[in-house]
Amino acid sequence: MKRALAAVLALFATVVAGCGTDGQESVLDKDKIVIAVRPDLPSVGFRRPDGGFEGFDVDVAAYIARKLHKQATYIPVLAADRAKVLTDGKADLVLATFTIDQERKKDVLFAGPYHVSYQDILQRPDETIKNVRELKGRRICAVKGSNAAQRVVEEREVPAQLVPFDDYKACLTALKSKQVDAVTTNDVILAGLANQDGTGLKLANAQFNEQRTGVGMRRSDVAGCEAVNRAITDMYQDGTTARLLQRWFGKSGLDLSTVAVPQFEGCS
Repeated sequence: MKRALAAVLALFATVVAGCGTDGQESVLDKDKIVIAVRPDLPSVGFRRPDGGFEGFDVDVAAYIARKLHKQATYIPVLAADRAKVLTDGKADLVLATFTIDQERKKDVLFAGPYHVSYQDILQRPDETIKNVRELKGRRICAVKGSNAAQRVVEEREVPAQLVPFDDYKACLTALKSKQVDAVTTNDVILAGLANQDGTGLKLANAQFNEQRTGVGMRRSDVAGCEAVNRAITDMYQDGTTARLLQRWFGKSGLDLSTVAVPQFEGCS
């Protein structure tokens, strides 16, 4: 009897261990999921005075949750903690301007991308920066956890000075007080910041470095990733993506004339 019981327990342990390489459930196995979004980016992911969240990423997250038939709870996450909330098990999905790159894919599985934008430059009204080359010798705000400013130096080989700040709110303050000369990141982030600020900060419309924004997930959740990709495809095909882009960025000057389903990374 004891031998039989031991065999059953061993088999059960093997089955449980096989459910996920990191012992974590798939999002598909849960009725309720936690989604991490940005609290600090107007029009993208922003915490309202009532404690709720709004913006393009938040609306995309809500659409995906509905398609997965899950009840979603939202938590705030800053750039530096996006991978950590997944590995620590605090969030099931991260929709927080999480640009897909090979280094991040070592720790995070990406569904999508759900949006493709470009890196741009935000500057003061009296500046005339037109392209990334004109950042040579300039001070660029580098947000902790974001690689946008670093990409200017490393990928574009522009010898700019990176000045670290905790978040984009601090970057805008530094830009207006002339502690830095430019802020650079996804154009949708910069458009939202400029719109909220209202002091005449302007985009260079430089459009460099394609930015593929994905849904961060735990590395073991391949089935969940494939389901999220199906939801993103539906979001483009039923016109939701186009409507959301117009809602949040239609007055920002961004080119929204072409909204096509992005080429997915693949869930592996």
